[in-house]
Amino acid sequence: MVGATPAAAIPERFVPLPRRRRRSAVKVLPLAVLAVAASITALPVPATAHPSGDPQTVSIARDDKRPEVVRVRWRVGGPDDLTLLGVSLGLLPPDRVLLDGAVDYRTTDPAVLASSERFSAYLLKQITVSDGTRRCLGTVAESKALARAGATVDYTCPGPVDTATVAVRMLTDLNPAYRAVATGPDGQRAVYASGADSHDWALTGVPVAVRSTEPAHSVKLGRGAAVPIAARAGGALLVAAGVLLVSRRLRRRRAVV
Repeated sequence: MVGATPAAAIPERFVPLPRRRRRSAVKVLPLAVLAVAASITALPVPATAHPSGDPQTVSIARDDKRPEVVRVRWRVGGPDDLTLLGVSLGLLPPDRVLLDGAVDYRTTDPAVLASSERFSAYLLKQITVSDGTRRCLGTVAESKALARAGATVDYTCPGPVDTATVAVRMLTDLNPAYRAVATGPDGQRAVYASGADSHDWALTGVPVAVRSTEPAHSVKLGRGAAVPIAARAGGALLVAAGVLLVSRRLRRRRAVV
């Protein structure tokens, strides 16, 4: 058509009302989608104890300078589990665990546990080391960053240790679902759990046959990781459904016009 004016150059006041509505919807829709998606990804996840979430970790080795000492380092899976343990040991007030199971974790909680003799006694009770039939005596080292670096215990045996039996029962008295992923010399691995709380570790001259029947990488992500992932996935589905609904309405309006 000769002398036709491009649609983009037509002033807004001369554009028919239905078409103006469609333009506004097209402009606003991407911004709305971005806003909803951002709000979903920014949703905070409440702190809860998670026995099926990130597992505890344990490392086991023989002291290089003292062959009769077995060093065990334990680290909690989530810092809020320290709060739960502190309440159980009577070191923190009971109201720090809410009725719905959520935990009121505070950054001072790890220091409260680390400085307590009750926590040290709990460590020595729940983690034991023996050299054959002889039990090794444990000494808890001072911990200045319990949540981040964990707790270290040196177990002194009657003589030099080549193979040690290490039992780990940390937190399973609170909930049998708690697990601990353990590593030892030369790539040895094991998963401690309720009913499977003891494992033999070769500390020198590790043979190829010494391996765990359940490797550490088989531990699956639990509630601690599944909750935020599910929330984001559900939010994405809601956004997609909203986009589809708006696009259908726009199509219907075009058909009528």
